Amino acid sequence: MAPCALLVVTPEGEIAFANSAAETLLGGALTARRAAKLGLLDPHSDIGGFIGRVLRRGGGARQKGLEIVLPGEASLSVDAEASVHPDGAATILLTPREETDADAPASALQTAANLGRTLAHEIKNPLAGIRGAAQLLQSGASPEDSALAQLIVDETDRVRRLVERLEAFSDVRRLHIEAVNIHRVLDRVRALVANGVGEGIRFRVLYDPSLPPARGDEDQLVQIFLNLVKNAAEAARSRRDDHGEVVISTAYRHLARPSDGEAVESAPLEVRVQDNGPGVAPEVRRRLFDPFVTAKPGGTGLGLTVAAQLVAAHKGVIDFHSEPGKTVFRVHLPILLNANPDEATV
Repeated sequence: MAPCALLVVTPEGEIAFANSAAETLLGGALTARRAAKLGLLDPHSDIGGFIGRVLRRGGGARQKGLEIVLPGEASLSVDAEASVHPDGAATILLTPREETDADAPASALQTAANLGRTLAHEIKNPLAGIRGAAQLLQSGASPEDSALAQLIVDETDRVRRLVERLEAFSDVRRLHIEAVNIHRVLDRVRALVANGVGEGIRFRVLYDPSLPPARGDEDQLVQIFLNLVKNAAEAARSRRDDHGEVVISTAYRHLARPSDGEAVESAPLEVRVQDNGPGVAPEVRRRLFDPFVTAKPGGTGLGLTVAAQLVAAHKGVIDFHSEPGKTVFRVHLPILLNANPDEATV
């Protein structure tokens, strides 16, 4: 196990001392001035917010999975423990997190994203050449050969569309964090799906109107729930008995627990998307969030992968339970309390 990084922070929020482990962890000789440049004391950052809460409350605290942003947009995840001295200063212990099985999906997603970016770059240029050559052949070909050339053009276009989806999957933009009304997001998604693939499906909403704003990127949250609600509507429609239903609900779960049993106290806003379709096939359940895993005819298997990637970027959790006649996807998101939306962007 890596040694703990020890920081002593003054009541004013300046770093007065850092041990050698902290210097190593944070990339060199650490001073209060350099730490501020690293964003360590930015009140909107994970560790800055943690230290600020400790200093304001004047008591001890522990928190798992805080992210420290380093130069070059690199980051590392740490567990933090703090205690406050009688003079108001605080001692902060930071322990680098070791990758566990629960972290593996994020690593797999990053690997797949890198693969998608590489494949898109290597494939698009020759595709354009193949398509152009087929069109040239088509212009002077017999009707039979022209049909074959058109087949090449059509298949090239199909592969190009898949490559563009790979590009979208690998394009992980920095989130624009703000206070987001999750019900506004869900109503927008419901309207989009109902007017698209949701024809003939009954949509029900069960919202908790007392929920605080989510802490997230509104456009990316729309993308997450558009994928989930669209999949739910397609599953419900596959019943073919005019009784397909999708239920979208929200709640506050103070100690929400994902499938690995670890408490997620920092992501208490829960959104559930439930359908009464046939359920997820047992053979794909364990790999449902992996790239290219799908049970849908013609599906690319990227929708849920992208959704999981975006939830992880929001420091949230996504899981699901499925059985014949009932599939529920649950997304747990962080909240933003007592925030002015105009001041929430980081």
